[in-house]
Amino acid sequence: MKNLRIVPKSVFKAHALQFFREVEQTGESLIITDRGRPVLRLVPFQETNTEEILATFKGAVKLYDSPVEPVGEDDWGA
Repeated sequence: MKNLRIVPKSVFKAHALQFFREVEQTGESLIITDRGRPVLRLVPFQETNTEEILATFKGAVKLYDSPVEPVGEDDWGA
C-alpha cells in the first residue's frame, strides 16, 4: 500500500496548488483533516469505462408491468 499523506486543512489551503501537483505526479491520495478529523480525500483523476460500470448492474433491475397494483399477502414471502 502506498504511503498515505495527511494534511491539516489550514496547511492545504495555503499550499493547495502544490498538493494538486504532487497528487497528480505521484498518483498518491492525500487526506485533508479538520481539527484532526479526516474530512476530504484528494485523489488523482482516472478515466472510467461506463460500459464496465453499467455491466455490474445488469439483471439487477426488475420490470413491473403494473407497479401501482396492490400486492397480495402471498407475494411478500414473509
